[in-house]
Amino acid sequence: MTTVAVIAHAKKRMGPTLPELRKALAARGVTDPIWHEVPKSKKAPKRVKAALEAGADLIFVWGGDGTVQRCIDALRDAPHTTLAILPAGTANLLATNLGIEQDLDRAVDVGLNGDRRTIDVGEINGERFAVMAGCGFDAAMIRDADRGLKDRWGRAAYVWTGAKNLKSGTVEGTIKIDGNEWFTGKFSCVLVGNVGSAFGSLDLFEDAQPDDGQLDVGVVSAEGFVDWMRAFGRIAFSHADRSPFIQTTVARKIDIKLDDTTPYELDGGDRSPTKRIKVRIRPSAVTIAVPHPAQS
Repeated sequence: MTTVAVIAHAKKRMGPTLPELRKALAARGVTDPIWHEVPKSKKAPKRVKAALEAGADLIFVWGGDGTVQRCIDALRDAPHTTLAILPAGTANLLATNLGIEQDLDRAVDVGLNGDRRTIDVGEINGERFAVMAGCGFDAAMIRDADRGLKDRWGRAAYVWTGAKNLKSGTVEGTIKIDGNEWFTGKFSCVLVGNVGSAFGSLDLFEDAQPDDGQLDVGVVSAEGFVDWMRAFGRIAFSHADRSPFIQTTVARKIDIKLDDTTPYELDGGDRSPTKRIKVRIRPSAVTIAVPHPAQS
């Protein structure tokens, strides 16, 4: 018998509400799930641990990428517990990359009856992520969007804060890939991807797969509006590698040393500025419920 738990960010919506989620589960025979609601994503790990202690082996997560990231980090000692995503956030990039629709009934069916896929995660400064991490421009954009704008404007907040931070300058540092110096100099941001699509429909890392045992890395040296527009133009047509402002590679270990404290982010959540960033791949670290062909 599967023991089902729900970890729900109470402020997030899919259209349907949490009472409708209870009804959808009950209609499929799950009448008394372990149920935890949290007001913030950072409260989720404690509830995940409580659900595991209560015997949960299938955990539905209601929220966006930030909530999912917190739950994945809390599952590091339970890699065979299945996580089922109910995409109810501003950004649902992991769900999108895995083919999970923002539809309550379909997402519930995937969780209960879908295939199980074991995927890699990245780990940045000791914290795990499933989609993307980075420092510089992207972290500043996410930080500013989290200051009340995202809740009011949704995805449009990222457009505003992104445009605002295009004026930001560069930071100087050194990037080592698998122990070897790969880049040194000034850059606007560094992105590390576990999946291909990191900003909605933009395929930043065309060949990235979440179960290939490696992370994709990109460093952007664009500075100012004109340079960024040229870089975005290449990214929009899946030709990031052809931009003079973008360098890409793949890695299992990334070490970044910065001259100045710089903000960094993982899966849409900003973290305190730092001068040193260590990123590692953690292969086959989490099991996710995904659609099987009949559900696609």
